[in-house]
Amino acid sequence: MLRSPKTSILILILLLLAATALPAMTPHARAHDSEQKRTLSLSATGAVKTTPDKVDITTGVTSEAPTAREALDKSTEAMTAIVQALKVEGIEAKDIRTVNFSVMPVYEQFPPDGKPRPAPRITGYRVVNQVHIQVRDTGKLGAILDKVVSLGANTIDGIAFNVAEPDKLRDEARKRAVQNAIATAKVYAEAAGVTLGPILSISEDDSGPIRYGRPNAARMEMSKDVPIEGGTATVETRIRVTWELQ
Repeated sequence: MLRSPKTSILILILLLLAATALPAMTPHARAHDSEQKRTLSLSATGAVKTTPDKVDITTGVTSEAPTAREALDKSTEAMTAIVQALKVEGIEAKDIRTVNFSVMPVYEQFPPDGKPRPAPRITGYRVVNQVHIQVRDTGKLGAILDKVVSLGANTIDGIAFNVAEPDKLRDEARKRAVQNAIATAKVYAEAAGVTLGPILSISEDDSGPIRYGRPNAARMEMSKDVPIEGGTATVETRIRVTWELQ
């Protein structure tokens, strides 16, 4: 079907109007839209040192006797005196907890001379009674150790220095890590001749366990308090921060 000249002109005008209505997308604009933001990303560490304010001790009594009853009585007598003394020193009942209690036979021992041995014979019984203690006043540690040993404690399996409220120290370490990151980023930006923009992200790389300095321990003397030093505790946090560069 043939169109009139007026109809053809009208169609041409409509096509031109539609083309001009579309936004122009120049090569420069397309490159700008696909360009990624310039960023600076670095890691920083924040650390807080403090003096341990809590000590965990595992101590106890190991008793032997010809009969289980006698061994148990000896162990009970000594452990009762130890617990009472701990309470007198200010250790609360909640901070004293039995962690090991056992009764076992003791068998006759033979020298390793290679000769045939008769059937094992029970010569007595051994009772082990151990408690875990939390000392919240570290200044009393030496006096407490001296007292429990004097009253019959013949095993001390561990002395661990700890921090009662580590979360507060860890939050302070996080603040210091951010401050260190900002200070370092300013140095990089100045050296590179750029300006720091807003922070795009902060992530925590690692919040490791509290590190404790090795304490100095001395031999136990019954005539005076046991001198033990707790050293220092270090709470450390590592973060990663990313800035936009302007």
